[in-house]
Amino acid sequence: MNARDADRELVARAQRGDQQAFGLLVEKYERKLARLLQRLIRDPAEVEDVAQEAFIRAYRALPSFRGDSAFYTWLYRIGVNTAKNHLIAMGRRVPTTTEIDADSAENYGDGDLLRDINTPERLLMSKEIGETVNAAIDGLPEELRQAIQLRELDGMSYEEIATIMECPIGTVRSRIFRAREAIALKLRPLLGTGKDQRW
Repeated sequence: MNARDADRELVARAQRGDQQAFGLLVEKYERKLARLLQRLIRDPAEVEDVAQEAFIRAYRALPSFRGDSAFYTWLYRIGVNTAKNHLIAMGRRVPTTTEIDADSAENYGDGDLLRDINTPERLLMSKEIGETVNAAIDGLPEELRQAIQLRELDGMSYEEIATIMECPIGTVRSRIFRAREAIALKLRPLLGTGKDQRW
């Protein structure tokens, strides 16, 4: 049984009133959801509150979950909406940018440069790559930025991204390709890559 089938089974049990089954889903995804929310809400205490609220909303909405998408795709949308509602209620601006840590930046840059962090030069290079990637992502149009973040930071499949963004898979592929090209353009001076090399 793969992870998606296991989730589907737990959801079915939770829909029949098995609270322990829903508890297992919470345990499985609470850290992943918190990482997502940290990109929208900076305060760790608020992140915890909003995550809890998102799980409560998900639990209440379980009867309407039909399994058309993966459970986490569905939970992701609830989490983002809950975070946005929280920020609006607090009178704060909903951010459109996302911070990327050094681990996430490995997806974008030269892996060897980032993994070998024993020297000050390597640390500086890792920092510069991370900052460059952040700036490149911040400068992307909204639909490209969302697509690349869902793919590279959240590890979602093209199908899941298409569901979240409500567009065809071909459009998702195109957006991710264009986002990667834009990021590569900004990284070339740092990595010394040519026009025919993406990273």
